[in-house]
Amino acid sequence: MWAEGGKTAPRRIGLVEDHESVAIGLAAMLAPEPDLDLVLTAGTVPELLAAAANSAPLDLVVLDLRLADGSSPEDNVRGLRNRGVEVLVFTGADNAFLVRAAAKAGVLGVVRKSEDVPTVVAAVRRAASGEQVVTTDWAAAIDGDPQLSDVGLSPRQEEVLTLYASGEKASRVARLTGLSEQTVNDYLGRIRQKYADAGRPAPTKTDLYKRAVEDGWLPVPERHPRG
Repeated sequence: MWAEGGKTAPRRIGLVEDHESVAIGLAAMLAPEPDLDLVLTAGTVPELLAAAANSAPLDLVVLDLRLADGSSPEDNVRGLRNRGVEVLVFTGADNAFLVRAAAKAGVLGVVRKSEDVPTVVAAVRRAASGEQVVTTDWAAAIDGDPQLSDVGLSPRQEEVLTLYASGEKASRVARLTGLSEQTVNDYLGRIRQKYADAGRPAPTKTDLYKRAVEDGWLPVPERHPRG
């Protein structure tokens, strides 16, 4: 990006974050960087897009995964990318499901809020230039937890596992996928065999649920404090 006179204009950064302390922290990290300018901050993607409509285009949006409006990371990433803006995930949550959802929607990378300042700044700079930010979190979101043996499920097997492990009966899975119930049961048998071969047996439906959570196909269950 070039400004008049041949000088390089700073990259314009937006932030979607509903914790004021985090927003202040990122602003402080980027303030000393002449090539990075945090120009917009909002608590939701729609708020940011509304504000951005009246300004010059953004080069990057830094996005928190878990927002108070209950929006999904996948919808947020797609909404931003549909407006021509690339996304870098900035998260403190160790939730493979949320990171995987964002990764599938096409983010440039994932960086943790616990990283040191140079690491965060370098990630924002690379992403603002349109480069992928390859970290272990980003890779794990796509490939699964590297500490767990990969079972090599096909996309169709992943679909069947996700539906069945989330609580659906085989007959319902069949209707939702357009498969016969016998084919669904055959898939489940192959899925169980693959997990067994990987040293991660899943003989029961509860076991399949646990494996699906481990691999990021289903979200980690939330723990709500007793009121």
